[in-house]
Amino acid sequence: MKRGFVVLALLVAASIAWADQTIEGEIMSVDRHGVTLHDGTKLMIPPYVEVQRDTIKEGVIVKATYEEKGGQKVVTSIMVQPEKES
Repeated sequence: MKRGFVVLALLVAASIAWADQTIEGEIMSVDRHGVTLHDGTKLMIPPYVEVQRDTIKEGVIVKATYEEKGGQKVVTSIMVQPEKES
């Protein structure tokens, strides 16, 4: 019986870990709800996600982790990639 609970706990932990997905891409547009990447992916950035909002602008590359909620990709973390030197 104890073994069954351990297996169940591991399965739940694994499904939670796999719930988040990661994406990287260039920002094509920004609006008050989030960003759209060049590949058409729309990411909603909730107000509680920590990011310097002035760094989120067209043309920058971001790497984001998100969860699918209600058909939207809701960002759980986002990082702006450093610009390459010319």
